[in-house]
Amino acid sequence: MEAQKYVWEGAIPLQIHLHESDVTTHPPPPPALILAPRLGYLPLLAPLIKPHFSATLPPGVDTIWFEYKGLPLKWYIPTGVLFDLLCAEPERPWNLTVHFRGYPGNLLTPCEGEDSVKWSFINSLKEAAYIINGNCKNVMNMSQSDQVELWDFVMNGNLEGYLRVSSKLKLGTVEDEYAGLYSSKSRHGSGEKDLAGQVKTGRIPVRLYVRVFSEDIDDLKDVPQIDSWDQIFYINRPVEIPGEGKYLTLLEAVKSILPEYFSAIINKESARVCIEDGQKDSPEDASSNRSAEDQGENTPEHVESCTSSNAVIKLLRIQGIEPKFEIPFSWVVNNLMNPEYFLHICVHIKVSQVNTI
Repeated sequence: MEAQKYVWEGAIPLQIHLHESDVTTHPPPPPALILAPRLGYLPLLAPLIKPHFSATLPPGVDTIWFEYKGLPLKWYIPTGVLFDLLCAEPERPWNLTVHFRGYPGNLLTPCEGEDSVKWSFINSLKEAAYIINGNCKNVMNMSQSDQVELWDFVMNGNLEGYLRVSSKLKLGTVEDEYAGLYSSKSRHGSGEKDLAGQVKTGRIPVRLYVRVFSEDIDDLKDVPQIDSWDQIFYINRPVEIPGEGKYLTLLEAVKSILPEYFSAIINKESARVCIEDGQKDSPEDASSNRSAEDQGENTPEHVESCTSSNAVIKLLRIQGIEPKFEIPFSWVVNNLMNPEYFLHICVHIKVSQVNTI
């Protein structure tokens, strides 16, 4: 519970600049300084940002969108995930540019404000429920009041209220394999357990954001800038939790999602090959308009592939944390999962040679 509380209280300091094309006064307005919830979404900051810049905006209808170093930011990705993905070396405050005009509809899915964000969240919740339970009946059958409450609790960062309402969805998670070391229990109820104390479904919804490069980089500040979403592989695959008390590490779980870069069958010894020395120690819908790659997996026409012998995970970040690779995956799931029941993982992989197939 304590780790979840820290996650829910997590925030990113933003310094938001108004794009020069939206400025109609001289001098231009100063940037807005805002603490953005990690679990939130950028469009939800509009009520805080608009008053700061309203006096200088040109006439017209607001269509708010954000960019970072020229890259339009996808509004349905949680703010914390965007930060972890795009800032290998954390930038504080995070300097973003906001636009109120000229929405790039050819690059971004349309967003009609809070309603679009809410229904995108609910749609992800349905998807997670289907992965976990094989159906999304409990989400579909939520009362209107519960749905409103759940969204309000997420928007306001109210963990206790969220846990109370979300427990009705009966989306069980796994129990920690090392109860002696990690005593926190499943945050959403015990569910139906087998003899090993795990939920029988054993499927964890995971969204993996993968950056691959071949440059020899020792310092994260030297990681090449991302200037196109084509440079990010977006992988939406569940992780199967082994039964019979078998122990699954975070590294093994990530590698199981990435057979393109690592062997599909991994043992404890081979899993250690790609651990970096010096790794940091640290504990319907609006989205139906998205393209197929936004809904599922964003993989290039020519898949980059390599063997486990030449692929190195340079950075793995979840909720701003760079956990040890040997940490039980069950602990990560139970404590670092987002409110829509997806575990978002950002990974930077260095390969010595990239082959296209």
